[in-house]
Amino acid sequence: MAKYQLHIWPIAETYAYCLMPNHFHLVVRIRKREAIETLIRNKNNSPENSSKVPNFGRVNVDKINVDKVNFGRVNATSDSEIEKFLSKQFANLFSSYTQSFNKVYDRMGSLFIKNFKRELISDKTHFLNAVVYTHRNPIHHGFCKGFEEWPYSSYNTILYGVESLVEKEKLLKITGGMAAFIEMHEAGLNRLDSMSNFDIP
Repeated sequence: MAKYQLHIWPIAETYAYCLMPNHFHLVVRIRKREAIETLIRNKNNSPENSSKVPNFGRVNVDKINVDKVNFGRVNATSDSEIEKFLSKQFANLFSSYTQSFNKVYDRMGSLFIKNFKRELISDKTHFLNAVVYTHRNPIHHGFCKGFEEWPYSSYNTILYGVESLVEKEKLLKITGGMAAFIEMHEAGLNRLDSMSNFDIP
């Protein structure tokens, strides 16, 4: 969790996650451009810039002064620079996790066999389907029969109000409350029973 907080929390809001034995799913929303540009500028101007991993822990991304952001000006950060920075943050997460895993299990080499796949979420229905799909993944793969049985997803975190990096309040506002959140998942489970292959629309 500490590595996720260091590398991903500064750049993205997390709405759902599920860790599986051989893969994982995340539903995240990249933070506003102004916040990302500020992180990039802070990284570039930091005296710690010579170190491998910049320390973003002190940046309060919710209280960035937009007046100080050079968005839309000649010296604004380019789209390609932002995309490179975001990809690097995920790469740093995977790399640091691999190093820790290798140290614990006395192994060497890559842990992830290919780059992560990302999919743009186009609307509210797509978003809600992605959340349910993420939480339902261990059921789909036969690791458990119910959402609450899998301890490595954000479902129980949301259900029981566990303190975490998940945007619980925002998610429940989008779903229409806790009862609607649970009902949405139960409906998704019923759809899984009647479908051999579920794809997010």
